[in-house]
Amino acid sequence: MGNAATRPDFWETAAGVAVARFRLAATVRRWDRGRDAWADAYTSFYTVWTWRSLAANVAGSVSLGEPLVVHGTLRVREREWDRERERERDRPPQGDRPLQGEGEGGWGGAAPPPAPGGESGGGAHQPRRWVTAEIDAVAVGHDLTRGTSAFRRVSQAKPLLNTPTGATSP
Repeated sequence: MGNAATRPDFWETAAGVAVARFRLAATVRRWDRGRDAWADAYTSFYTVWTWRSLAANVAGSVSLGEPLVVHGTLRVREREWDRERERERDRPPQGDRPLQGEGEGGWGGAAPPPAPGGESGGGAHQPRRWVTAEIDAVAVGHDLTRGTSAFRRVSQAKPLLNTPTGATSP
């Protein structure tokens, strides 16, 4: 659960598969006994990936700042940006290898975070390293504890077949 931190980016792959991606901000709240009130603790950010009909529906339904509930698989990966080679890659834990399909590149245009201590790097070449948290979503919806929503079922157009010949109708 959290809030949409970005508007969904929507595109189709070369194979025609719909993809949408957005950032989700989830803030932990704690009870502050001293003030006798709820207080925000820290915020975690997740990149949420959606595919096919879910991607199209997310693109048409989710706006910046809206409270959301996301259900899916969490994937935490260490990433590395090699400035000399100008590319990004996954860094599997020692002794492991990347998961299938998670080799070179693939971050989708997000810039790596700045190197600690500024851009100079302080001498020898040091690749930038950081950790990403991504969710491969199977369901996304509005958090109805924080507002209302009106559901509209999406119908998929199917071609009508003529009974005798099996040809599609004009």
